Amino acid sequence: MTATQFPIAGIIIQAIPPFPLKPGRNGGLRSSSIPPSQLTPAPTDMMLVSPARQLPRAAAASLFTAARATSTTTLQTRSYATPAGTSPSKFRQNKPAEWHQDPERASDKLGKYFLLYEMARGMYVNLEQFFRPPYTIYYPFEKGPISPRFRGEHALRRYPSGEERCIACKLCEAICPAQAITIEAEERADGSRRTTRYDIDMTKCIYCGFCEESCPVDAIVESPNAEYATETREELLYNKEKLLANGDKWEPELAAMIRADAPYR
Repeated sequence: MTATQFPIAGIIIQAIPPFPLKPGRNGGLRSSSIPPSQLTPAPTDMMLVSPARQLPRAAAASLFTAARATSTTTLQTRSYATPAGTSPSKFRQNKPAEWHQDPERASDKLGKYFLLYEMARGMYVNLEQFFRPPYTIYYPFEKGPISPRFRGEHALRRYPSGEERCIACKLCEAICPAQAITIEAEERADGSRRTTRYDIDMTKCIYCGFCEESCPVDAIVESPNAEYATETREELLYNKEKLLANGDKWEPELAAMIRADAPYR
């Protein structure tokens, strides 16, 4: 909006004095708090004291009203506004006021209430599933396959000669994050070192497999046995005799698991 388009507006703009400012932080200037009585008078009153007072009062008021109407119309029809138009198809569908559902036919009612058609369909599905092979296994009579890396109950292995594999290096005790392993050792007459105590607190064990990974002679292993629930806590405190008994019991499975996993180490 320029003064050439709206002469009366140019007169008003020229008549407005600059707003009083004083030094501040906003670019060196900031507005001061001035009482409302000292502010610039309203545009309608300004027209009367501006050069427009040469016009009659009615003519000045009509010019000001026309300028305001023209400026409002210009803002409403600005070029960057979203143009009017219809929405794309299926953009936003309004819900219908009511759903028109076809009434139930007499034949449907006959099959539903007298011939029990829906019940017959359900019985057919049951009969069809009855002759299909089962998807489950009959545990504990049947058991699923177990990975060679399965970590179950702990065991101590022996050599084929019957000699204990454990050399009491205590690497498993040192690496155990739960500190569940306790080992005591002594030196034998032939100079070899063997364990006198090998305890595992199964209530602390987190089955991470670090003990099995750190053992240099594959002495301490985790068997594929996952069925060792007990009735008392004391039964979960394994000693050396218990671990050796587990190793003797599961030796064929343990050897097969180690051989299957050997190519990946």
